[in-house]
Amino acid sequence: MAEQQYNQGKARAHIWISGQVQGVFFRDATRKKAEDLRITGWVRNLPDGRVEAILEGDKEAVDKIIEWAKEGPDTARIEEVEVKWENYKDEFSSFQVR
Repeated sequence: MAEQQYNQGKARAHIWISGQVQGVFFRDATRKKAEDLRITGWVRNLPDGRVEAILEGDKEAVDKIIEWAKEGPDTARIEEVEVKWENYKDEFSSFQVR
């Protein structure tokens, strides 16, 4: 029962952010926000101009960073945030910029 409780409330989201999100410190701002919220995973730029991230942690914290991504840092202009919920894997020990 203890293991079951451990995974309760945990979530994993795979997100793609479009707009003016490269060259505006979006990845570094995402890393800082993720560390503040104790979220693990990674963020990276894509060749098509979007930013992609995998986020794992408490469901409430993952929801908060997704809401934050809809605004991003002051230098960014967000057009869309696409979210795909996945099974929580506890795959990462930190949050990295790739």
